[in-house]
Amino acid sequence: MVGFKTYIQEAASELMNKVSWPTWKELQASSILVLITCVIISLLIWLMDFVFGITPLATDSAGNDIGFWRGLLGFFYEMFKTS
Repeated sequence: MVGFKTYIQEAASELMNKVSWPTWKELQASSILVLITCVIISLLIWLMDFVFGITPLATDSAGNDIGFWRGLLGFFYEMFKTS
């Protein structure tokens, strides 16, 4: 139990005296950069999913495809469709 207490005391001391914490401005700048990066990556993934995906844009109530775009893979699959 003494070892655990010493560990907690040393960890707290290190967090208070040795760790370099960012300023509020640095934290805001980093957060904005992460947010912008997430949005850009999300848009890129959406674009790739739209271009290469096989999900139709729209279906009717019976489940039939009424959208014209099925992505590049959709057109590829239609070329080799067996039924």
